Amino acid sequence: MKKSNILKLTLAGMLCAVAVVGSLFSFPVFGSKCAPIQHVINILCAVLLGPWYGVGVAFAASLIRNLTGLGTLLAFPGSMIGALLCGIAYKATKNIPLTLVAEVFGTGVLGGLCAYPVAVLLMGKDASQLAFYVYIVPFLVSTAGGAVIAAVIVYSLKKTGALKSIQGSLSGDKE
Repeated sequence: MKKSNILKLTLAGMLCAVAVVGSLFSFPVFGSKCAPIQHVINILCAVLLGPWYGVGVAFAASLIRNLTGLGTLLAFPGSMIGALLCGIAYKATKNIPLTLVAEVFGTGVLGGLCAYPVAVLLMGKDASQLAFYVYIVPFLVSTAGGAVIAAVIVYSLKKTGALKSIQGSLSGDKE
């Protein structure tokens, strides 16, 4: 196995652990537990590892959170769609603001919409009392907070030159 692949897997595992532990710092908004650290991790995965690692980390973190009672089934659609969209946005453009917006849109809007069938079909919520768009607001609150935190981290890494160094190490480039 190439050294860069081992580094990527190690970083993905560490980011997954941070996402799970970070879910201890959540707050309720309507029927959803909002954990902004997951969105920070989605953006860091997008910038450092790419979209598929991001989706894998989001899935693993959501699974662990559910198995340990720290999350709900709603963690899956929000985190995974957001991770995929921001990962694709960064991979295609290398544009950090667009990556942040893609995370907010992917999690807040698309993830919020996809949470509705999960709530109705898998969590037993009554469809007649649950508006189709009810999860958009809590998901937007959570992801917007996470995007702001991620922006501070990513721009700090970029300003110091650490971002380019980390990306070079993960891609296997010589420094």
